[in-house]
Amino acid sequence: MAADFRTPDRLLPAAAEEPTTPPGHPSNPVLSTPAVPDATHDGLRFWQYMLAGSVAGVVEHTAMFPVDTLKTHMQASMPPCRPALSLGAALRNAVAGEGGALALYRGLPAMALGAGPAHAVYFSVYEFAKSALTDRLGPNNPAAHAASGVVATVASDAVFTPMDTVKQRLQLTSSPYTGVGHCIRTVLRDEGPGAFFVSYRTTVVMNAPYTAVHFATYEAAKRMLGDMAADEESLAVHATAGAAAGALAAAVTTPLDVVKTQLQCQVKI
Repeated sequence: MAADFRTPDRLLPAAAEEPTTPPGHPSNPVLSTPAVPDATHDGLRFWQYMLAGSVAGVVEHTAMFPVDTLKTHMQASMPPCRPALSLGAALRNAVAGEGGALALYRGLPAMALGAGPAHAVYFSVYEFAKSALTDRLGPNNPAAHAASGVVATVASDAVFTPMDTVKQRLQLTSSPYTGVGHCIRTVLRDEGPGAFFVSYRTTVVMNAPYTAVHFATYEAAKRMLGDMAADEESLAVHATAGAAAGALAAAVTTPLDVVKTQLQCQVKI
């Protein structure tokens, strides 16, 4: 019987699994034990995927938060309401007010509150969906990777969208909110809870193709680079494949990202 590589903590020696019977002795029936469902996938348990995804999400968003702030300024200032901002103008606009360069991190607490749980959901759902789909469609199937990413996106966006709305409203220089709590209370009072999810459908429509393109490209690039590299699981292979996948996916979905930002930053009067 082939060993279950996904559950190394339950592996037994081959001799223990198939005991031999001495010559001249009748074989004793071996009592079968009920099958134990797999508790792990690729050597990790469910809670480990959630923890790893949560930490990865917070680190990723924190590292790129100043760039995200500039993106929000540029996207929220698109025509016809306002003249479009260049990258340099967006940077000057972001740091011109109170706080200076620290204003680039305005809204960071809201991001942390949303990104941790959302990425925990995202990575765990993706891994288990990929495991289920590859059992049906075969390993290294781009359709399985893309579909797994879409399922994970729909689940994680439902968790992240409310805090993403708060984050983007806080990022703007003209923001009337003093902090995360003040923004949540004001929006609930003046606009109702639906304001936190006004961009959810647009977010899913944007992130579903983004994730499908990203993961399909990532898995394909990782296989191609792995064939050329000595270690297919090296940091260089993962980083290069991730960069290529992210660039292609962003190029496809940026127009919808502009729509999402304008929906989240609109204030009802």
